[in-house]
Amino acid sequence: MKQLRLTQGALIAAMLAAGAAQAGTLTIESWRVDDKALWEDVLIPAFQKSNPGVQIKFSPTAPTEYDSALQARLTGGTAGDLITCRPFDKSLDLFKKGYLEKLDGKGGMQNFPASAKVAWQSDDGKDTFCMPMASVIHGFFYNKKIFKDLNLQPPKTVADFYKVAEAVKKAGKTPIALGTADQWESSQIVFTGIGPNYWKGEEGRKALIAGKAKFTDPQYVAAWEEMAKWGPYLAKGYSSQTYGDTQNLFASGRAAMVPAGSWDIGYYNQQGVDFGAFPPPVQKAGDKCYISDHTDLGIGVNPKSKNKGDAYKFLQWVGSQEFADLYTNKVTGFFSLSNHLIAVKDPVAKSMIDWRKSCGSTIRLNAQILNRGEPNMETELWTVNSAVLNGKMTPKAAAERIQGGLTKWYKPGK
Repeated sequence: MKQLRLTQGALIAAMLAAGAAQAGTLTIESWRVDDKALWEDVLIPAFQKSNPGVQIKFSPTAPTEYDSALQARLTGGTAGDLITCRPFDKSLDLFKKGYLEKLDGKGGMQNFPASAKVAWQSDDGKDTFCMPMASVIHGFFYNKKIFKDLNLQPPKTVADFYKVAEAVKKAGKTPIALGTADQWESSQIVFTGIGPNYWKGEEGRKALIAGKAKFTDPQYVAAWEEMAKWGPYLAKGYSSQTYGDTQNLFASGRAAMVPAGSWDIGYYNQQGVDFGAFPPPVQKAGDKCYISDHTDLGIGVNPKSKNKGDAYKFLQWVGSQEFADLYTNKVTGFFSLSNHLIAVKDPVAKSMIDWRKSCGSTIRLNAQILNRGEPNMETELWTVNSAVLNGKMTPKAAAERIQGGLTKWYKPGK
């Protein structure tokens, strides 16, 4: 009997010890597989300096599998404590299903402007469910050697842009590296990158949501009209050119310019390209410029976390100056959305984040609300934008198709 008591006591002690060991462990769900080494070697150790008892595991899933795998783990109660959040509807859906904690008033949230939180808020703005982490900025990269050899300057206006393109073409090189085979670049980099200068950024985006503007209005058609002029300046066979082909074309020095997202900075640095960046050219000198400064990822807390105390400690650190500085400078091309002043070290990344000082920031036109119905606008834009670049669809027809699809299901204000 005494032996049994001892065994039971040892068992209870072991269970308590196991519980104590698990109490300080956090698991982070993410699709950013490429960031695994950064989290394990830089970010987690930095957090643990001031929080030595907390064990953290960064557990990423391949981007194409993340949404479905995360949903399955959340449904089954096996998801991690901290959830990396996609912007807008994917995360809003998780919040509505009770899979993300409400974060209003939590430590660290005060360090973000209202505009940064929109991607992770309810439609009425009353509930915030993920802390903003980073955005990506769209613009153009240019090959410095080609520009120097041809005595060219980064274009500031649309007219300048075509003068540069003509000069490069006459010199026997490809003016613009861009393919349409994968379609997404046509939409997410080109259309929503150059378009804000025509529809005035947030003003034009919000007007569509409010039903005060239509895609068939001149300011939206103008973006497609611009894209329709690019064909003669793209590489031969560009309609079968993939994103990887585009990267190789610019990295090899065979193309002078490439419409790009800031996430590509790291890749071109690795290839040894001497390049700079310029924002989408404005229509005429003196016009206000607008940039797509797209809210890309945030982080939230799983309501079923067994260690919410440490989860909120970590979240507060994500909202700190230290995290903002580390993330912006270690994940080159992903920019903190916080109010903290950050000394950006990479010269191209610094030039891009500095565009915020003179240009109005907006997000991808259809990211909020407009993707919710059928036909799905994101899918439609991929098809339409690549068709315009390929010369297979007119700007007017593109506008009519997108507006027609939206009208089928969307009733503003309902």
